[in-house]
Amino acid sequence: MARIILATFGSLGDLHPYIAIALGLKARGHQPVVATIAMYRERIETQGIEFHPVRPDLPLPDQALMRRVMDARRGGEVVFKEFVLPYLRVGYEDLSAAVRGADLLISHVITLAAPLIGRKLGKPWVSTVLSPLSMFSASDPPVWPAMPARERFARMGRFLNRGFMRFADWVTRSWFKDYRQLEHELGLPAGPSPMFEGQHSPYRILALFSAALAPPQDDWPSQTRVTGFPFFDRDERGSTPTELEGLLADGPPPVVFTLGSSAVHDARDFFTESIAAVRMLGCRAVLITGRETGNELPKPLPPGIAAFDYLPFSEIFPRAAAIVHQGGIGTTGQAMRSGRPMLVMPYSHDQPDNAARLKRLGVARTISRERYNARSASAELDRLLHDPAYAMKAAGIGERVRAEDGVRAACDEIEAFVHAPVEK
Repeated sequence: MARIILATFGSLGDLHPYIAIALGLKARGHQPVVATIAMYRERIETQGIEFHPVRPDLPLPDQALMRRVMDARRGGEVVFKEFVLPYLRVGYEDLSAAVRGADLLISHVITLAAPLIGRKLGKPWVSTVLSPLSMFSASDPPVWPAMPARERFARMGRFLNRGFMRFADWVTRSWFKDYRQLEHELGLPAGPSPMFEGQHSPYRILALFSAALAPPQDDWPSQTRVTGFPFFDRDERGSTPTELEGLLADGPPPVVFTLGSSAVHDARDFFTESIAAVRMLGCRAVLITGRETGNELPKPLPPGIAAFDYLPFSEIFPRAAAIVHQGGIGTTGQAMRSGRPMLVMPYSHDQPDNAARLKRLGVARTISRERYNARSASAELDRLLHDPAYAMKAAGIGERVRAEDGVRAACDEIEAFVHAPVEK
């Protein structure tokens, strides 16, 4: 039995893969511990998994805050400068306490204390990435959220994209002064950028997504292993609303609208425009509006339209006619597995890149946040619902993703590494 610390930070999309892996490790007789922010304690402990708090204790999201976090140009900077780097020292203290006596540390892309702890202890550790963007490949260039004409830029070749990544590294160096200071105080030599190659373990990197979304590239670190998506989507309530079954049995498949667990706090008019769009099409709809988001809907809702604050995507997506979502990696994985066509409205971070990949696969159409309204959404959905090519390609991708077992593959890699960590 190994004691394994899984450190993560962020939204439910950043938490659920680690709960999935922790459950897989526990079933194999190990002692997993999820180390993350305090607001997730109940969700983790309800699954019978040990929890260890790591600061900061984030405030409950509100619309003003999430509008800045989800801003296409500045969202990444806001996350690092306001929620990650100011708490690096206390996060280092908390995660160091969790790691004491552990056999292995597994890190998330922005748990910046984890690489420092791994280097300070001189022990092998495993890093993870949740989305292809975090591989920063020049062979398979990402679509950058803040870049004008971003999809066109991504197609401009390896040399230009490698140069852009060097420029991005230079621009962001000033963000990490406190990181470099702590690195120096720990007696560690200056390492590579913690935002780019410094996030990766030199021993093992687990890419926790499907190769259908991003196949391995020749410029990925050689220690990378693609596992497939580790799926988990249960909440602490543990049950699906009974009224959902009645709705699904009462007519044709609905269009499902969701903005995940972060962008939903910056929904603005998304749900009201979506209701108008499906009424124009004569479709039924299920809206997943989030908890404590302040998103207000008409009362009563029109016939054939229902709203829920939370639903397990694994239960509702396969029964949808189409899925409209924001392109977060957790939502993207579940939508790919469902085999249903999608309309993706990305905000920021990895979402534009995920959306572009889905579009290239032929399983989705995309629309910008600024262009989304009842008329444009209904036009895009009409194409999705009536062009059989989208449904056929989505079904094929669904078969590929369902054939994978991301939890098993990740646990196999982790166990092999625990038993023979010197095999690099």
